[in-house]
Amino acid sequence: MTTFDDRETAFENKFAHDQEMQFKAEARCNRLLGLWAAEMLGKDAEEAEAYAKTVILADFEEAGHEDVIRKVAGDLKGHASADDIRAKRAGLLAEAKAQLMIEIK
Repeated sequence: MTTFDDRETAFENKFAHDQEMQFKAEARCNRLLGLWAAEMLGKDAEEAEAYAKTVILADFEEAGHEDVIRKVAGDLKGHASADDIRAKRAGLLAEAKAQLMIEIK
């Protein structure tokens, strides 16, 4: 292999790793958002975990995270606005990424 081939392989591996980490961070963020919403809805621990799974699954409906926002906003009618949920999700995404970085070390 040439140096160019080695660099190309390294870039491809880094890209794949970065995509995997982003997917994990998004899934963890959606879980945390689901747990937050479940708490607002007064669900117990078991119900909260089940609800968090539905939030994670909602992310597979379309590209981006607006499908998650729509689901949670619909469930939290009167408790939180879509903008509140977006703001909470942004904070939770940072938290999810930090948690993953700690787990990697």
